[in-house]
Amino acid sequence: MPRILVVEDEPLISMLMEDWLQELGCEVAGPAITEQAALDYLGNGGLDAAILDIHLGNTDSYALADTLREHGVPIAFSTGDGAPSAPGFEDLPVLHKPFDFDAMKIVVGKLLANP
Repeated sequence: MPRILVVEDEPLISMLMEDWLQELGCEVAGPAITEQAALDYLGNGGLDAAILDIHLGNTDSYALADTLREHGVPIAFSTGDGAPSAPGFEDLPVLHKPFDFDAMKIVVGKLLANP
């Protein structure tokens, strides 16, 4: 069962993501609501992918995305603001809020297809 880290600071969105990921046959790590909490999940190992909200409170998740990529964890972003604005992230899958089950299924498929 693939293990996917969810990093999302909105409780209702993270609960919906968790339900959909479980329906897709995934185990959910998290949800983490801060970068440090996400790093704790990374430290425990066994992550097959991660979905990161671009905006976490007053900060963004780009540094976390870099760290996850350094550890070989495929990532996607979720956002209500459009595409990622930081250079180097334009090629990553994005869930545009509000997203639905079909969008989640497509993104998870892309994440798990990565070597």
